[in-house]
Amino acid sequence: MIKAGDKVKFLNAVGGGVVKSVINKTMVSVEDYDGFEVPTLISELVILDDANSMNAEKRQAKIRANEKKEVEAPVKKELPKAEPKYVSGKDAPDFYMAFVPQDSNNPVEGELKVYMVNDSNNFVLYNYSHLKDKLYKSVESGKMNPNSKRYLESFSRFDLNELPDFQFQLVFFREESAKLEAPLVKCLRLNPVKFYRMNSYSKTRFFTQNAMIFPLLGPDMEAEMAKLTDTDLTQITLDKEEPKVEVKRTVSPDLVEVDLHIHELLEDTRGLSNHEMLEVQLGRFRNELESAIANGIKRIVFIHGIGNGTLKQELRKELSTKYKKYYFQDASFKEYGFGATMVILKNA
Repeated sequence: MIKAGDKVKFLNAVGGGVVKSVINKTMVSVEDYDGFEVPTLISELVILDDANSMNAEKRQAKIRANEKKEVEAPVKKELPKAEPKYVSGKDAPDFYMAFVPQDSNNPVEGELKVYMVNDSNNFVLYNYSHLKDKLYKSVESGKMNPNSKRYLESFSRFDLNELPDFQFQLVFFREESAKLEAPLVKCLRLNPVKFYRMNSYSKTRFFTQNAMIFPLLGPDMEAEMAKLTDTDLTQITLDKEEPKVEVKRTVSPDLVEVDLHIHELLEDTRGLSNHEMLEVQLGRFRNELESAIANGIKRIVFIHGIGNGTLKQELRKELSTKYKKYYFQDASFKEYGFGATMVILKNA
């Protein structure tokens, strides 16, 4: 406790002096070395004749810090919890994954936001993850109220060619129910081409913008597998031993559309290098182009995506050298974004 006669040092000024009197609980009068009496806050003084003056100085600094913290510390207010919203006739579980473009005119040009929609009177505990290279990576997890939606993540157009498989683990329940529902596991594998098509996006009651939505309730794959006979399973195993080439294309007298994404050409790419997969894609490109020329097709569109641009570069390199008699250009941005090349084989 500071008292008259104590030798003190000023903390915020040069010098010090002797306490002449105690004015009140927080202030004393100090006679400095020049003989002037200065009213000073006790918190701005250090007692010099205290054997533990260093400790006293630390104590004073701590007092000042606490006083400052009390003044500056914001008052924390707890936000009120959102009350559950119930809708008559919505007791059955109903969940969706939604992709909402921020630019409705050019969906893949801006950010694509991903949401989970709970369109039911159930509470939902969820875990949303990516499956890539046989590894699950959890992205977002939590609890959703009835009849609500939850933002999960965002994608740009540069991400679309490398989309993972989307995984949902859901446990849903109501406050009162006659039974407990089994947990739900859902996997979604999406074709990147869908994101480039304007008609993939439509008006929904969940968002003001057009959106692309996918239901999370559907056939349970394990249950479907359980229905297969031993003969069916044996045949599936045999079919998986060699990659099957599948051609996804639309044919008309005027236009052929060929999707060159590797997962559209091969069921299984395990064991294939990037170079080998590129050769598969270029082989399909050559075969389809030659077929279109032979059959008198007017135009052919090759959907190659964006990715790192290697397939597009190789494709256009061959068009410029081996097929230089045919004109090529970017396909319709509205239909394909930046991810397709059109070759004009015959004028209308």
